Amino acid sequence: MKKLVSVIAVSLFVFSCTKKANENEILIGSYSPNTGATATFGQFQMNGTQMAIEEINAAGGINGKKIRHINYDNKSDNDETLAVVNRLISQDGVVAILGEATSGRSKIGAQVAQQHKIPMLTSSATNPDVTKIGNYIFRACFIDPFQGTVMAKFMTENLKLKKAAILRDIKNDYSVGLSDIFTQKLKDAGGEILIDVSYQEGDIDFKSQLTAIKSKNVDAIFVPGYYNEVALIAKQAKELGIKQPLLGGDGWSSPKLYEIAKNSLDGSYFSNHYTTESTDPKTIAFVKAYREKYKEDADVMAALAYDAVYFMAEAIKNTTEVTPENIREELTKIKDFHGVTGKMSMNENRDAIKSAVIVQIQGPEYKYITSINP
Repeated sequence: MKKLVSVIAVSLFVFSCTKKANENEILIGSYSPNTGATATFGQFQMNGTQMAIEEINAAGGINGKKIRHINYDNKSDNDETLAVVNRLISQDGVVAILGEATSGRSKIGAQVAQQHKIPMLTSSATNPDVTKIGNYIFRACFIDPFQGTVMAKFMTENLKLKKAAILRDIKNDYSVGLSDIFTQKLKDAGGEILIDVSYQEGDIDFKSQLTAIKSKNVDAIFVPGYYNEVALIAKQAKELGIKQPLLGGDGWSSPKLYEIAKNSLDGSYFSNHYTTESTDPKTIAFVKAYREKYKEDADVMAALAYDAVYFMAEAIKNTTEVTPENIREELTKIKDFHGVTGKMSMNENRDAIKSAVIVQIQGPEYKYITSINP
């Protein structure tokens, strides 16, 4: 409640400063962690967003109007997130917002967007509580209950393993939510959690937790954190002689994971939203175009952000007049949208329904293993 009061206070302070919109443009805002602890999420998010907007504008825009995009770096910081989302709405006057990559900061931005009735579409925030904030908040990705179910199912049915440890980021909504669902689904499948220990973002020494895990002789270790800590955990697990595979979620997906962990994660698995090995012509074209433009492979955050722009553009195209309320209405109606990360439909909770893929880490590569449908 204290946070919500702060949101309202800041919003009222800047409300009178809104700029007049250009009628020949559609003004869309975004906020992302371009610097700070999760900077690679934001940098890939920006690449995918800009690439999609450039394509749409080059093709004539949306119903003859070009997209003008304003992005602010929230520096991977909660307070900065509050400030920049207020600025997008109350000073810049955007009609829609493309939300953050992470769940925690998406929830902060969503409070402001909902208060001002500006539709917000997050490309990759998977915590269920994000869209529960209100009817102007949407996501273009699957949610943690599905992701946790996928990993429990994969561990018991594909790997034939039953005994797990959990190492969770106790201050991270994403990590806590995913851990809880994984625990429930693993038990439903006849498995068991032998030990559940925690850390916090920014920690660098995990040997006491890993030593405790090693003593339990588990089959696998579930670590649903973000790439910086996961990479350090993997290195220290290897140093302690832990040979069991690590399992995780889409928060692992970053080139930084290999840069820090090197080969410590070889043979481990995580759930993700798409694979560059897809045979879908739409995905193949995206992977090729992205590589030509940025001279690197498209991380999943780039692919999801790219899809989110087209998803938002589809909703705007279907409006009779470009207003936040009309965009919100059209977002609720989108079915069978074909993106580079697969097909998706918006459900009654404003969450996208789509499949997940499991990939195995082999050096710097993520090798496709299987797909699991909702």
